[in-house]
Amino acid sequence: MTRPQRSKRRIKSNSDENPSQSKVNFRASKAKFKLKTQLSPELPISNNSQINYQNLAILGPDFCSIDALDLAPLLLGKFLRRDDVILQITEVEAYRSNDSACHGRFGVTARTAPVFGPGGHAYVYLCYGLHMMLNIVADKEGVGAAVLIRSCAPVSGLTTIQQRRGQITDKPVVLLAGPGKVGQALGLSTEWSNHPLYVPGGLELLDGPKPEKIVVGPRVGINYALPEHVNALWRFAVAGSPWISAPKNSLRLP
Repeated sequence: MTRPQRSKRRIKSNSDENPSQSKVNFRASKAKFKLKTQLSPELPISNNSQINYQNLAILGPDFCSIDALDLAPLLLGKFLRRDDVILQITEVEAYRSNDSACHGRFGVTARTAPVFGPGGHAYVYLCYGLHMMLNIVADKEGVGAAVLIRSCAPVSGLTTIQQRRGQITDKPVVLLAGPGKVGQALGLSTEWSNHPLYVPGGLELLDGPKPEKIVVGPRVGINYALPEHVNALWRFAVAGSPWISAPKNSLRLP
């Protein structure tokens, strides 16, 4: 779908386990979790100062079983959780079934089969032989559409994120601004492709607050697509967040 810039360093993930083998039960914290004490950058969503783990509900498959273009902005502010790592989604791109930039254009193959699965599943593919790209499958089974997670803000598990990324930093552009960085921070491999994000344990999609403002722009790295798809405003991000990938100057308020 999109092609990120090549990284100068190749960092090998320490976690390639099959999600079917990961049956970790997550226990909710009884205390409120103050995001501002975790990291120095500003929060991705300004009106979100406290999170109670007991209120982080897993989103069911119906949430994702809608058109990818409708799902994409709804994913902003939601959370991804794996092990001790929780990320808040700050930037996404929609890829529809009739889209010349979507992997669905190749039809059902061994690689693309998960994107034709039911909504709410993960579609993870390897880009440049290096980057693990996390997509959330949208729409109904057989459609072939998904939303790429381009950037996230770290909420919990900063040490684990830094170890997986091989970067001891909390700078947004270095740590999590880019789809390959998100996949690495979550410790993903292609074994996670087709994993249901609504099943407790493993990798989960959790509810979260709606951003106050959203910016839109054309998608990144799809110059091979038809002009109408290259120029389509199908990239969405949380306005004012530092956790957004380049280029930022193409994003505008709708």
